[in-house]
Amino acid sequence: MRLCFLPRLAVLAACTLAALVATAATRPNIVFILADDLGWSDLTTYGSSFYETPNLDRLAAQGVRFTQAYAACSVCSPTRASLLTGRYPARLGLTDWIPGRPDRPDQKLARAPLLNQLPLEEVTLAEVFRAAGYRTGFIGKWHLGEDAKYFPDQQGFDVNIAGCGKGHPPSYFSPYGISTLADGPAGEHLDDRLTYEAIKFVGEAAAKGQPFLLYLSHYAVHTPLQAKPELIAKYQAKLAAHAMPAPAIAQHPQDGNTRVVQSHPTYAAMVESLDTSVGRLVAKLDELGLRENTIVVFTSDNGGLSTAEGSPTSNLPLRAGKGWAYEGGVREPLIVSWPRHLPAGRTSDAIVTSPDFFPTLLDLAGLPAEPRLHADGASFAPGLRDPAVRPADRPIYWHYPHYSNQRGRPNSAMRDGRWKLIEWLETGRMELFDLSADPGEAHDLAAEHPDTIAALGAKLNAWRTSVGARMPTPNPNYRSSP
Repeated sequence: MRLCFLPRLAVLAACTLAALVATAATRPNIVFILADDLGWSDLTTYGSSFYETPNLDRLAAQGVRFTQAYAACSVCSPTRASLLTGRYPARLGLTDWIPGRPDRPDQKLARAPLLNQLPLEEVTLAEVFRAAGYRTGFIGKWHLGEDAKYFPDQQGFDVNIAGCGKGHPPSYFSPYGISTLADGPAGEHLDDRLTYEAIKFVGEAAAKGQPFLLYLSHYAVHTPLQAKPELIAKYQAKLAAHAMPAPAIAQHPQDGNTRVVQSHPTYAAMVESLDTSVGRLVAKLDELGLRENTIVVFTSDNGGLSTAEGSPTSNLPLRAGKGWAYEGGVREPLIVSWPRHLPAGRTSDAIVTSPDFFPTLLDLAGLPAEPRLHADGASFAPGLRDPAVRPADRPIYWHYPHYSNQRGRPNSAMRDGRWKLIEWLETGRMELFDLSADPGEAHDLAAEHPDTIAALGAKLNAWRTSVGARMPTPNPNYRSSP
């Protein structure tokens, strides 16, 4: 907690700041780009044949593309907190989007207690990098506290542009209605504006010769579904010219209506705008001669919206999407690029998750690990540098003791090697999937492997106890449907 570590950081700043500043110029810059609600298969390099993402495909060709990277939660705020702290959402007590879905009489369980902000006591990635001499900037979606005292500038970022308590923009076109972002000219697009601010931040830091940590957290591709008219028209024409399988929305026996075809022109246009933003920022790094000394990371906070709230994308071959414990809700695109330092054009099947970014970025930057801070993260930097190095085998976990707006139900889950276990907290029923043979989670093997269920269930329960996971309770106002 920050109350424990602030004295250590203060001593670090007072006693070694001169040494850190002296070596800071040799440390790599870091650009961490986070998309919102972008699905695992929403990039061309991950299999999309309808969306167009040439800049992200190029970034993948220049670095390492991960096929088994995971968000710490199937909804946004918990994953965002986990990325910044290196801790599981269950350990933080921040397990749903803020302020979360309220209890309802049609829900059997009352939701677990929910923390409604990232505590100031937590030491964030930004605070550690700032103490090491980095200029730190946050641009875009925050959604980790509705009060200004919990905004990015109170959590280690020197600059905060557009970070506030909102989970989505009122509009993707100016006027934006975002308290921490001045409106631009009428009709200015939010992706363009955030990219402009990111480029400005990079240029100013470079002019000072100061290494920087830029955290560019796009609101895209979260609802509302809004995009530039000319791009919507482009994908409408593409849709008309290429016959798509029908129907786009199909009924799944357990998950309800699920989009099975990527064919939404507005969503496709939003994906392209996001891709263009990445391209512009990377081009600026090239122009400034910073590319070879800048680590660029791109990922998303949860799966694509597929089963409700408009269902604009399909995550196939993965099952379900945002708000669900299945792979479509938690498996993410992940690209890490650092020319001349990391192998280019490589695909990795290493299993990594949100808490791992904190120690990994420290490792890549040549900064010491902080295991008491990033308690749940493990660095995957050795495997980035050397393809022959495999991360140590360890299970990864999820805990979502809530009902999601996308019809997901309270659950805990874990992945251990090839096995994925999901426990549904309403009933205690467990599902077991062999992801090596069944990444789409179509075949529940629980009845066939009782010993595996027992062993994994014991691990999951022990983990919940170790992190102090908060559990839902029976809903006293529950009324079953007639």
